[in-house]
Amino acid sequence: MGQAHELKHRMGNKTIKLVDAAGLPAAGKEVEIKQTNHAFLFGCGIFDAVDVANQNVPSDRLAFQEEKLDLFLDVFNSATLPFYWGRFEPEKGKPLTKELQAAARWLKERNVAVKGHPLCWHTVTAPWLLEMSNEEILQAQFARIEREVTDFKGLIDTWDVINEVVIMPIFDQYDNGITRISQDLGRVGIIKEMFAKTREHNPDATLLLNDFNTSINYEILIDGCLNAGVKIDAIGIQSHQHQGYWGREKLEEVLDRFSHFGLPIHFTENTLTSGHLMPPEIVDLNDYEPSHWPSTPEFEERQAKEAEEMYSILFQHPLVQAITTWSFSDDGSWLGAPAGFIRKDNSPKPAYKVLKKRIKGDWSTHLTVKSDDNGVISFEGFLGEYDLVCDGEKVSFTIEQEAETDQLILR
Repeated sequence: MGQAHELKHRMGNKTIKLVDAAGLPAAGKEVEIKQTNHAFLFGCGIFDAVDVANQNVPSDRLAFQEEKLDLFLDVFNSATLPFYWGRFEPEKGKPLTKELQAAARWLKERNVAVKGHPLCWHTVTAPWLLEMSNEEILQAQFARIEREVTDFKGLIDTWDVINEVVIMPIFDQYDNGITRISQDLGRVGIIKEMFAKTREHNPDATLLLNDFNTSINYEILIDGCLNAGVKIDAIGIQSHQHQGYWGREKLEEVLDRFSHFGLPIHFTENTLTSGHLMPPEIVDLNDYEPSHWPSTPEFEERQAKEAEEMYSILFQHPLVQAITTWSFSDDGSWLGAPAGFIRKDNSPKPAYKVLKKRIKGDWSTHLTVKSDDNGVISFEGFLGEYDLVCDGEKVSFTIEQEAETDQLILR
């Protein structure tokens, strides 16, 4: 009863009137109602979709990647694809547009919502920008946004517009074109420019500001953007926990601080390892390069408990709309960390099984009911997409926040 109350905002009431082909009430019909997709976005970074959609790997590797994606599709409904400029367009004028379009299309055909990450970032950016003046870099960045947002409209309508701006102007690991223009424009200035350009070419897109910095500096930056008239559709919060799980207290503290903006919150890049923790003295996670970072049974159990608690806390929070785990698999995971839900051989870890039970079981609606004398059925279900099956016929509908009545015709 407690959980049902805590998740009330994730549910909606639905009334359906069943009629036959002649328009008469279909009374006393046994009806199966099954949720087929969630309104909430349960996602992963799933860059493997590029290989599978383009079939550009050896057949044995392709079969392995397809098996991996089958496991992903069995639980998750949201995917992030890579648009790092330095990899997307390593040679100026030769972007990997067709390859990424194929991946986005492959996912969309399987009812997966797709997000592009990122349109502007100082890391993994195009090295050839350094040959340009700052004004030329800015124009190239604008052209890049126009091209990607236009080419992918309808396939990708959610973007991490600009990434990690808190550190962007003071980033000193190496010279890059984006840090140069962020120093010219300032943090709020570059965000305003990039959001305006993205909005211009896809007015209906969902646009995120994304950062790993969850300190007051990010709050101040968001506040500055909103005061400058930047329309942020969702606040992106990265939660790479290679050095240990945040825990309930920090999670709730972060949620509380970023909730005061009243904007939707997306946990965009989440990491929980099933191996040893990165030493606490490491400041830049990229600096940790162990020769071996195994996933172990003991730590897999820890990961499962942490994932279950974290997902439960976030799913209960009314402003959170999405959770994306950054590495679905240990195979090719970021920094080589054993942070996936499946192992390098595609075998599911306990965390995968726990989340599948939650997402497809506890947090899904599947029931059998009978229509009354007027052909009416009423029920409450988790928000999302549904199939209704009666006498072998299947009809689709959705449950949204507002209570509503649909009339479905049984042929």
